[in-house]
Amino acid sequence: MNAQIEQWRDYLQRHPAIRPDDVDELEAHLRDQIDDLRAAGLTEDEAFLIAVGRIGQVDDVSQEFAREHSERLWKQLVLGPTATTPRTLPVAIGLAVAAAVAVKIPSLFGATAQFYVLNAALLVLPFLAAYFLWQRRASGRTTAAVIGAFAAAAVLVNSYPLVADGDMQILVAIHVPVFLWFVVGLAYVAGHWRDAARRMDFIRFTGEWVVYYTLLALGGGVLMMLAAAGFQAIGIDVQTWLGAWVLPCGAAGAVVIAAWLVESKQNVVENIAPVLTAVFTPLTTLLLAAYCVALIASGDLARADRSLLILADLILVLVLGLVLYALSAREPLRPPGWFDRMQFALIALALVVDALMLFAMSSRIAEFGATPNKVAALGLNLLLLINLGWAAWLSVGFLRGRRSFADCERWQTTYLPVFGVWAAVVVAAFPLVFGWA
Repeated sequence: MNAQIEQWRDYLQRHPAIRPDDVDELEAHLRDQIDDLRAAGLTEDEAFLIAVGRIGQVDDVSQEFAREHSERLWKQLVLGPTATTPRTLPVAIGLAVAAAVAVKIPSLFGATAQFYVLNAALLVLPFLAAYFLWQRRASGRTTAAVIGAFAAAAVLVNSYPLVADGDMQILVAIHVPVFLWFVVGLAYVAGHWRDAARRMDFIRFTGEWVVYYTLLALGGGVLMMLAAAGFQAIGIDVQTWLGAWVLPCGAAGAVVIAAWLVESKQNVVENIAPVLTAVFTPLTTLLLAAYCVALIASGDLARADRSLLILADLILVLVLGLVLYALSAREPLRPPGWFDRMQFALIALALVVDALMLFAMSSRIAEFGATPNKVAALGLNLLLLINLGWAAWLSVGFLRGRRSFADCERWQTTYLPVFGVWAAVVVAAFPLVFGWA
């Protein structure tokens, strides 16, 4: 009984319109109702279900509180938790400034665009990892592992004689940030990477970080355009300065600031996440359906244009991200509904696209030979096929009542590190196997 009530409390506390003292008051009413019902002869489970029904379902209660206390949402969005903001904000600002300086210093010493192609993530993400290592009070072992991973990536990337603008350089440049993001994840979970709940928290953080970083980027872009137009009106050209200083420094610093916003405004974003997934899942499903028809109608997939295959991979990665974000935003105990069926349709269509892409890539490799790009794309598609295939199987079991939602979560959190391992393999091994061009 206490476990059930605690779970009910947790759901209530996730809604920013409801304060802790409100939850305490509601719990007191709930327990009174349960006592009365048990005194009337009901079992604990029966009393709990009826008492919750009388007080109101979690979503109904949160909506009622939101209507009555709408000012709380704005206060939380603007002010945030007063207990943690004074302690974490100065550190976040300091690390953001450090990231901005780290990005700009190489250019002052003549660093070329080729240097930034390979090292942009290495210049910024260590500061984000440092923020989490400090905030989580990570152990020395975890800190050493994170530092060692960043150092190893830096040595490999800058010691390989990669040909400028070559396929291998582009391939490495794409996979380095992916690998380093998983290193940031190790710092985020403070070394507890075996804990499925911690891994799901990192998935949730990643989705929320993308939301905040996009908002910061849009706001910063509008501010830069207004600044450029304002100074242009009085005869001063600041576009070069904005592009050389404000844009790179702001983009680097926003990486840390977005993470701080996720941590300090978490409850606000948790209310945005279900909305985003509810909007984009049906749209992406329609996109995939149209894409499947177009691929099949295109004829000979073996001779499909390279850009078409790249676009398909990007869409599949988007689908995986949307599936992960939807999992992180869903209430675990809610029974299957229309959205879960929509998500299964999305996964099923993604499997069809993935199978078509595997056929096309295998045919191209058999006919024209293997290249690092083809092998990397083929490996990614195989990993996605395994992930989406088992996710579809688990979704069917969940929709039919034979699997729990926790099984779907556990599969994704367990399998996700495989993508980080694959990115590390591409960065470390592909240049040695396929050469530097």
